[in-house]
Amino acid sequence: MATINRRSFLATALAATAAAAAAARPAAAIDPIRRRGRAKFKLSLAAYSFRSYLTGKRPRWTLDDFLDFCADQQLDGTEPTSYYFPRPVTDEYLNHLKAKAFLLGLDISGTAVRNNFCLPPGPARQRELAHVKRWVDYAAKLGAPVIRIFSGGVPKGRTLEEARRWCVETIEEACQYAGSKGVFLALENHGGISTTAEDLLAVVRRVRSPWFGVNLDTGNFRSRDPYRDIELVAPYAINVQVKVEIRPAGSARQPADLKRIVRLLEQAGYRGYLVLEYEAAEDPLTAVPRYLEQLRSLI
Repeated sequence: MATINRRSFLATALAATAAAAAAARPAAAIDPIRRRGRAKFKLSLAAYSFRSYLTGKRPRWTLDDFLDFCADQQLDGTEPTSYYFPRPVTDEYLNHLKAKAFLLGLDISGTAVRNNFCLPPGPARQRELAHVKRWVDYAAKLGAPVIRIFSGGVPKGRTLEEARRWCVETIEEACQYAGSKGVFLALENHGGISTTAEDLLAVVRRVRSPWFGVNLDTGNFRSRDPYRDIELVAPYAINVQVKVEIRPAGSARQPADLKRIVRLLEQAGYRGYLVLEYEAAEDPLTAVPRYLEQLRSLI
C-alpha cells in the first residue's frame, strides 16, 4: 500500500474542500457584460414607434409595412413588437415575417412583451410565465436573439423585498426556458420595482442566469439626473432602446442629448443594437427618419 506524506495529504484535503465549497455555491449573479474590442453599434427601430399606424379598427399599417419602412431607412435591424402581431400567432406568419426580413436585408433585432413578474407562486404567476415562454418560442422561430420583459410592481399589501424576491425567482425560471431556446431575456427600466437605476440593479444583480441582461430604455428614468442612471445601467445592457426625449424629476419633457447617450454607451463598451423607440408628438413618418440620421451620424 502506498504511503501518503503529510504534504500530499494536505494538498488532497484542501483540493477536496475547495471542490466541495464550489459545488455548494450557487451560480454567480450577473456581472457587467464583458465584451471584446471597442464599442460597436447597429441601428434598429421598434414597431412601437408607429403604434398609431399599427392599431385601431382600421390600422394604416401591418408589420409588413413596418418592415418595408425599416428597409427604406437602410437599417440593420427591425424590432416587431409583440403587440402588433395578428392573433392567433401562427408558424406560417412567423415564417413569413422571418423570410420577409431576411430578403429585405434586416435582422430581427428582438421583440418585446408585457408581463408582471412580481407575483407570489400560484396560478397568476404561472400565466405570466406561460405568456413569456410562448413569446420565447416565437422569438426562436423568428431568429430574434432577445426579448424585452418588464418587472412589475409591488402587489397591494406586500413588501418591496417580497416583490423583488418573486421577480428574481420568476426571471430565473423564465431564463432557464429561454436559454434552452437560445433567446436572451432583457429586463427594462419601466416603472414598478425597476423605476430607478438602483431599483433595477437591485433585481438584476440577484438574477443567476447567463441568458439575462438589461434592456436599457434611455427615456424611462425620472430621476434628477437620468444620464447618471444610464451610465450606471449601461454595463449590464444587452439591448438599448433610445428615446428622443427625457424627463428629469420635477421637469417637463425635454430633448434628449443623443450624443451624450451614445458616448456613455461607448464608455461602457456596449456592442449591439440601438433601437429607436419614438414616442414624441410629431408624426413618426416625418420624425423617425430625421432621428435615425442623427443617430447614424453619432455612431
